[in-house]
Amino acid sequence: MSNQREVFSKNLKSLIESRGIDQRILADYLGISEMSVSNWVNGLKYPRMGNIQKMADYFGVLKSDIIEDKNKEPLFTSRAYKYYPTAISAGLPIDVHAVTDEEVETIQIPDVLMGKHASSKEVFITKIYGDSMNKIMPDGSLIAVKPINLLDLKNGDVVVFSNDHEYSVKRYFKQGDRLIFRPESDNKEFYDQIYSVNDNITIHGKVVMHNVIHD
Repeated sequence: MSNQREVFSKNLKSLIESRGIDQRILADYLGISEMSVSNWVNGLKYPRMGNIQKMADYFGVLKSDIIEDKNKEPLFTSRAYKYYPTAISAGLPIDVHAVTDEEVETIQIPDVLMGKHASSKEVFITKIYGDSMNKIMPDGSLIAVKPINLLDLKNGDVVVFSNDHEYSVKRYFKQGDRLIFRPESDNKEFYDQIYSVNDNITIHGKVVMHNVIHD
């Protein structure tokens, strides 16, 4: 590529298209105008490093995957991951069909989508539906979930959690003895779900990748 803006533009455009999102969703996540994202995608401007890191975190890739020319590297190698053919609610918690070992499938995910998590054998793939997280994960997204030690969870991480057998995807916060699971939605009807650390809450993992599947 001839210059840094063109390299960044190409990589960002590829990530946006591979995730199936539009520029507005990324702009909302970064807290900037859609015009700024458009200027980056079209190679007219170059973002600040702080926004580049936020984008890397959003897409679950390394910062170098966004700012460096990867043409000489194999971008489309893929790996097989366990796929649980059920749906996790990105709305209100729902009872999830228990998947038996015989029902677990495998799915090939390109390394370019999994980024730094491509080598993790613990990651599993499932699907979400609902719009309580639609600012960052639209209805119908595939998600990659990585089991994580609770001590390693940070406030603001997106997690899959359950209360008894009711599963949901939300942004996680811990405040003293309270566990708060927060939506990120354009729909104002969704609200924080608040539990005690003594409630029967299980956090199954952190969402490290999402990708929209179009019909």
